Amino acid sequence: MAMAAAEIEGMIKAAFPDADVTITDLAGDGDHYAAHVVSPAFVGMSRVAQHKAVYAALGGRMGGVLHALQLTTAVPT
Repeated sequence: MAMAAAEIEGMIKAAFPDADVTITDLAGDGDHYAAHVVSPAFVGMSRVAQHKAVYAALGGRMGGVLHALQLTTAVPT
């Protein structure tokens, strides 16, 4: 069963309330998404740490309910 884009966005926003989150369905199948997350919470974190924090916000759904996520993260400019 696939996750809805709104559910992915909601989980990320719950962990990072000040984040700007953009979710794109890459294949139109509800299984392959891209997420762009910009958050002040990422200041001072490595890119790997930023990605781990977003994956943690998804509560272990990666590789299960959420099949594929192309993730980009950034700090606000």
